[in-house]
Amino acid sequence: MYLSKLEVFGFKSFAQRVGVKFDSGLTAIVGPNGCGKTNIVDAIRWVLGEQKTSVLRSDKMENVIFNGTKSRKPLGMSEVSITIENTKNILPTEYTEVTITRRLYRSGDSEYLLNKVPCRLKDIVDLFVDTGMGSDAYSVIELKMIEQILSENADERRKLFEEAAGITKYKQRRRQTFKKLETTEQDLSRVKDIVIEVEKKVASLERQADKAEKARSVKEELRTLEIELAERT
Repeated sequence: MYLSKLEVFGFKSFAQRVGVKFDSGLTAIVGPNGCGKTNIVDAIRWVLGEQKTSVLRSDKMENVIFNGTKSRKPLGMSEVSITIENTKNILPTEYTEVTITRRLYRSGDSEYLLNKVPCRLKDIVDLFVDTGMGSDAYSVIELKMIEQILSENADERRKLFEEAAGITKYKQRRRQTFKKLETTEQDLSRVKDIVIEVEKKVASLERQADKAEKARSVKEELRTLEIELAERT
């Protein structure tokens, strides 16, 4: 599995649609300062679902949309697509080529597409979990991150190793299962409360029915007595 293609439009400094192809071996991107090398890395992180603006070197998410220059007007949306070669079926999908697309509009609306089909952010996160290519995985490592990893506490390092070992998805499923179990227990508790309330209402209705039956019986007896009295007079 490897990144074979990147397409960027309206993302940060990329005012025009730009395509970058990657071979299966090593690829180096070189250029002078300010030409957009780091923005390519940011684009990859962003399309994989990165939500932290600080990681994208931005104050707010809207700032990833091309903001214009003296010679170019600002754009209304940002779009990034990456294509992953999945010939070894590392990604849990039947496709040998997977294209992920993310769009953001100045209105705040956003879109995610998986092979040109609209999807949720969760679908993309689940697709790349334990592959090392998630938005918070170790596929993109800056120089400062190496020092940060070495200085992080044991829990943070453990998370990194768990991602590399491919057990993160199982821990996520475990958390989801416990969450569903907790929700089910809460539902059962509410059902019990409803049953108790219904039983109270049933008991009350039974008492009312008994009273109604007694009243009907008394009325019937009174009617009989009135008839007998009328016959005697």
